[in-house]
Amino acid sequence: MLVSAKEMLEKAKAGHYAVGQFNINNLEWTKSILLTAQELKSPVILGVSEGAGKYMTGFKTVAAMVKAMDEELGITVPVALHLDHGTYEGCYKCIKAGFTSIMFDGSHYPIEENVAKTTELVNIAHAMGMSIEAEVGAIGGEEDGVVGTGECADPAECKMIADLGVDMLAAGIGNIHGKYPANWAGLSFDTLDAIQQKTGDMPLVLHGGTGIPADMIKKAISLGVAKINVNTECQLSFQEATRKYIEAGKDLEGKGFDPRKLLAPGAEAIKATVKEKMELFGSVGKAE
Repeated sequence: MLVSAKEMLEKAKAGHYAVGQFNINNLEWTKSILLTAQELKSPVILGVSEGAGKYMTGFKTVAAMVKAMDEELGITVPVALHLDHGTYEGCYKCIKAGFTSIMFDGSHYPIEENVAKTTELVNIAHAMGMSIEAEVGAIGGEEDGVVGTGECADPAECKMIADLGVDMLAAGIGNIHGKYPANWAGLSFDTLDAIQQKTGDMPLVLHGGTGIPADMIKKAISLGVAKINVNTECQLSFQEATRKYIEAGKDLEGKGFDPRKLLAPGAEAIKATVKEKMELFGSVGKAE
């Protein structure tokens, strides 16, 4: 069932586990994630970047697909449809399209402008029964053309944004989108601890979940992270399984070229990755 992310994340923060946000790119991605969440009785967040939304012809198409699929598959666990790294304009589009949650990424603005725009969007999102995520401090790497160096957030600025009434806060703590380089310094737990002390019960968000060692994930959860984003790892799993299928010549056997068969190994690989992450995050069984 499609819901705001507010309640699921409050429960996660109180229960010392995290809910996974898994980005969707098409029907196969969405179906695999929903079925895995249902099988494991785990709450889940479907993330949609503005680039992915455009690829799927628009946010209205995405919302219609997710709502219909949720009903057709008989999904009973809580599912939030969430805009990932949204622009100011993108947030309004998703509000109109019927998303249940949005992220406004104002981290590249001066803090005063971030506060002003976030305040406006908090009021509108909450009036619509939607949850809203904000960001302070840039996430490293590149997503939809936005490049960040991975600088750590200022805990004082985090408190300023948290006090606006957002439902979750993404704070840069040295995390990176995409693959982590060999010389990555790791997460700054001192920064994360300082942010939690400033923001109290606010569920914190860890972007760039792909490639972070399990022990760091668990420590981050212990320090207030209640939402962890995963995208690249599902893409890599899908790519590897599809490559093996084609290199084995299975696409040339019978009707192996049928898209439903060609994409099936990748879809199963996504399920396996999502299951692994849900078990690591501790969300399995939390929707029972």
